[in-house]
Amino acid sequence: MKVSSSAAALTASSLLAFTSTAEPIKRTQKCGLPLVQDKALVDSILLKDLLGCAQDLEDIAYSTSHRNRVHGTEGHLNSVNYFVDQLKALGDYYDIELQEFTTEVTIESRASLSIDGEAIEAGGFSFGNNGTWTDTPLVTVANLGCNAEDHPTTLSGAVALIARGNCTFVEKITLAGAKGAIGAVIYNNADAGVAAGTLGGVNDLIPVGGISRADGLRLVEQLSSGATVTSAGEFWQYIDNTTSYNVVASSKHGDANNVLFLGAHSDSVEAGPGINDNGSGSCGLLTIAKALSKWKTNNQVRFAWWTAEEEGLLGSEHYVSIATPSTLDKIRLYLNFDMIASPNYVLGIYDGDGSSFNLSGPAGSAEAEKLFEAWYESQGLPYVGSEFNGRSDYGPFLDQGIPCGGLDTGADGIKTDAEVTMFGGTAGIWYDPNYHSAKDNVTNLNLDAFEATGKGIAHAVATYGKSWEGFPSRNATSLTRKSLGLPRKYSTLARKSRRGKKSY
Repeated sequence: MKVSSSAAALTASSLLAFTSTAEPIKRTQKCGLPLVQDKALVDSILLKDLLGCAQDLEDIAYSTSHRNRVHGTEGHLNSVNYFVDQLKALGDYYDIELQEFTTEVTIESRASLSIDGEAIEAGGFSFGNNGTWTDTPLVTVANLGCNAEDHPTTLSGAVALIARGNCTFVEKITLAGAKGAIGAVIYNNADAGVAAGTLGGVNDLIPVGGISRADGLRLVEQLSSGATVTSAGEFWQYIDNTTSYNVVASSKHGDANNVLFLGAHSDSVEAGPGINDNGSGSCGLLTIAKALSKWKTNNQVRFAWWTAEEEGLLGSEHYVSIATPSTLDKIRLYLNFDMIASPNYVLGIYDGDGSSFNLSGPAGSAEAEKLFEAWYESQGLPYVGSEFNGRSDYGPFLDQGIPCGGLDTGADGIKTDAEVTMFGGTAGIWYDPNYHSAKDNVTNLNLDAFEATGKGIAHAVATYGKSWEGFPSRNATSLTRKSLGLPRKYSTLARKSRRGKKSY
């Protein structure tokens, strides 16, 4: 892992000078706008606009040498430019703020692995350490490698073969390294390509690579039969300090003491353009922000496009860390949208009341969940609960006692037979088989999911933009487990959920 201290980035002024080819919505002066109406706003969210934005983001990524939108790279800076340009074209409807943020990211990586002299497909993990080994035995780790006793003493001087699941990648390879392993290979838990993800930041752990479930199970079978399996691996990454921006747009009218806040991350992983993860959420918000500019609201509506989510929710954490307590106190509800067009989708609603996963949020989180449930029901659409564990950009807001909610359509969780009955698709594979890969592009978006979630977001904006009637007053209560009443905070490496995301 090569780390550079350089940090070259565009300035905020140059970002604001960016010109996009996208067609913005033209609007009248805000003083003459009608009060937002639910059905009209929802009906104005069109699939062609959602897809047009997604295509723009893919074009931005593919116009760069890395073909992605990683924080601080040309692809992400141009994504920031795009959002700013589209918002500025609406006139004076929004106050637009750019928050600069610098952090380390994986810019480029290479991975190769051979078993008994035969090359197999392999990938790296973000922030994995550089390492090379040859003629080194492979040793199976028991169970899922989440406990010290799963890692045998025979790992000393060997490479650990570990199944994905249950605990973080960091926990698995830390335990393997403690037994003397010189490297680790993690195999996937679903038929969705090689295992991949992030270690959350620069570290001193042993090198690690990922392989497919099929290759992993084949190697486990060979080793369990008593065969000796020899490996050779080379894993390399270039990591740099880079700068990019959160884009925050607040409506200039509406009660600024009772803010509806919506967020989605705007960056991708190194592997590809990140059009479902999270171009879909970003485009959902942009499409609604543009449509909303034809209306006035009683309550201020704020949109944010977060940077550095893929490095561990860093952009949203930065926002919360520099916001004054009074600013945070004025947020009545934060809604998050991360991956809303997964190809093997479910329609997930964050489980704010804890009824599905026994983990509930501050007062108001349950009401947000019920709003989305009622809307899906009114459209004749099924839905499921998504674990409310703070593993996306709503986590930092939960930690401040702010009510939260949101929608998703799934990431690297495995679709069940029951969910196939509800939504169609394929059981036993990921909700997004292209998750964190080069195939996460426009052609693999599920359009039904994209449209349904986009309109659902618009319904929430119209409802809470008009009135907080029936919504509880702010109560700064930290996230608690429903049955135990214990405070729950979230570390960077623990974040991302059952149907979402990346650390295990």
